[in-house]
Amino acid sequence: MTQNDRLTLQHIIERVDAKAQSFCALSDRIWHMPELAFEEHRSCEEHVAALAAEGFRITRKAGCIETAFMAEYGEGGPVLAFLGEYDALPDLSQASGVEKAEPLQRGGPGHGCGHNLLGAGAALAAVALKDALAAAGIEGRVRYYGCPAEESGSGKSFMARAGVFDDVDVAFCWHPNVVNEVVAASSLAFVQCYFRFAGRASHAAASPHLGRSALDAVELMNIAVNYMREHMPAEARIHYAVTNSGGIAPNVVQANAEVLYLVRSPDIAETKRLFERVRKAAEGAALMTETQVRYQVTDAGLNLVPNETLLEAMHDNMVRIGAPTFDGDDRDFADRLRRASLSDEDIAASVASHDPTLAAHSLHEGILPLARHASVQMGSTDVGDVSWIAPTVQCHTACFAIGTPFHSWQLVTQGLEPAAHKGMVAAAKALASTAADCLSKPDLIARAKAELKRRTGGRPFESPIPPEILPEHLHSSQGR
Repeated sequence: MTQNDRLTLQHIIERVDAKAQSFCALSDRIWHMPELAFEEHRSCEEHVAALAAEGFRITRKAGCIETAFMAEYGEGGPVLAFLGEYDALPDLSQASGVEKAEPLQRGGPGHGCGHNLLGAGAALAAVALKDALAAAGIEGRVRYYGCPAEESGSGKSFMARAGVFDDVDVAFCWHPNVVNEVVAASSLAFVQCYFRFAGRASHAAASPHLGRSALDAVELMNIAVNYMREHMPAEARIHYAVTNSGGIAPNVVQANAEVLYLVRSPDIAETKRLFERVRKAAEGAALMTETQVRYQVTDAGLNLVPNETLLEAMHDNMVRIGAPTFDGDDRDFADRLRRASLSDEDIAASVASHDPTLAAHSLHEGILPLARHASVQMGSTDVGDVSWIAPTVQCHTACFAIGTPFHSWQLVTQGLEPAAHKGMVAAAKALASTAADCLSKPDLIARAKAELKRRTGGRPFESPIPPEILPEHLHSSQGR
């Protein structure tokens, strides 16, 4: 009997289904305890407990990060890594299963990107693969990485810099979405940085000439960067948020002010060039206002490297497994939510880059074709750093109504719904079955590694995060 005979798609599906209820319950517990970047202590412990109960060996503080960990099963063979996330977003507290904005805690966090599902679904895939390998007597090391702070802080980027993924052979990830597809597009590399201006306070009426306004410097910097936009690549993005305006008293010249910038572009070299221009704008603003400026990079990450070898394998499995099967109750709630809170523009935008005809449907119940030579997606992810170290593949599965904006209360309210669980289970099957293929088809890993080397030009991974920067609780952005 060959490994192919002992490790079939049906074996994987059976083992995912056997453990699905337990890990859907895990995703629900994480939904009820939303925690922000690097503060996901309870969420981390829930995942640790679930995987330890399944026989995984636990290594805590992966990459010296308190809320990161590694769980491993098996002694020999290739290392197959499943990447899980469990961080939430600020100001998105929301009741479940309702069709209007209804915060549970005013100003509280909420899972507006579905990471309660993401972490539990990746863990379900790891456990199912472990069970299948044990039953078949096949060697392979199954790993689950608990990765904090994807939304703001780039946990995987810091873990990658620390060498946590260096011996991984293949990495697998997924993300809840409104469609079912493999992720063929690249992403934007990024640098995130605080600029802190210091001036001199004075009475704004009696002695304004003695003051030097840090807030003026922030505003002048922002104006300069806005004029840059005509003179940068079309696919680049620069965003900012004023995180300290210097106080609330207009009769005081503001002595201190702060702005947080996020600079991104399709490759890290261009991102760094753009960042240098932004830094010069800050220095120019300080010169004009006779203030001083300090800057602090908080995190940075590389663009995602697609791997067609693995994309084809995962797409084939998704087609064979089929889309999540939704029922009338699932469609009814999706329809009500769309009518009550989503505009035609919301709905059209959510599927514009996939298949515009899907806008007529409340839920996606098919598998999108595999995109060839896909363009860059206008977002960033710390999975990008992992994809430079090991061949990496991701999928999206339909967990939410078509039209649902990410980072919204509408997404949070769907996080406990049966439809979300169905999408999560479908993702676990896609991840685990593709990982199983990497063991039962001996050349798959070799071809994936050769493709990664070709796409990166053989360049080794080099973290874009300055070596002196450590993960810390400074991240106030709303996610990337």
